[in-house]
Amino acid sequence: MQSAPPSKPSRRPRSDGERNRLRLIDAAKHVFAEKGAAASLEQVAREAKVSIASLYRHFPTRDAVISAVYRQEVDALIEAADGLIAEREPEAALREWLMLFVEFLDAKHGMAEAMDTLMGGPEDLYSKTPDRLASPITALVTYAVEAGACQRDVEPLDLLRALSGVATIRVGENWKRSAVRMVELLLAGISAKAPGHGD
Repeated sequence: MQSAPPSKPSRRPRSDGERNRLRLIDAAKHVFAEKGAAASLEQVAREAKVSIASLYRHFPTRDAVISAVYRQEVDALIEAADGLIAEREPEAALREWLMLFVEFLDAKHGMAEAMDTLMGGPEDLYSKTPDRLASPITALVTYAVEAGACQRDVEPLDLLRALSGVATIRVGENWKRSAVRMVELLLAGISAKAPGHGD
């Protein structure tokens, strides 16, 4: 009786490669924020504790690394909305997401010098952001409206425009404190309990 052929060794789960990719993106975010345009891919690889060859397997060019960092920041915002809607009360969900948007603006500013080195500039990446973020902010505002926590005539993207304006001006080192105050002012202004609403 013939013995069964030896089983083939199982493939290493793709999660290893994905973990390295995520480590590289996280490392790149910090290195580019600290070093700006002077940051090298070797520094990114060292920060992620992977080889430069591994970096190039995931990201063949410097532009690919920078773009991946920015896209992941946007993706994280989009994914966060669903979780907040499922787990938080409407006003808390909207507040937490807007605070995450403030963090996104801060990361974007930190990456600005590196983003400017993209071939053709960063405008192509930036131009797609409002469309991609329209869905999560609209879902959060709709959630609040349907719960009676928010006025019905609120334009969701106006909330992002207001916070982006604070980030663009960036007066002093404590601009984030101003942005947090703006979040509270915006929420107070759109609340269904705002003075004069429904009069």
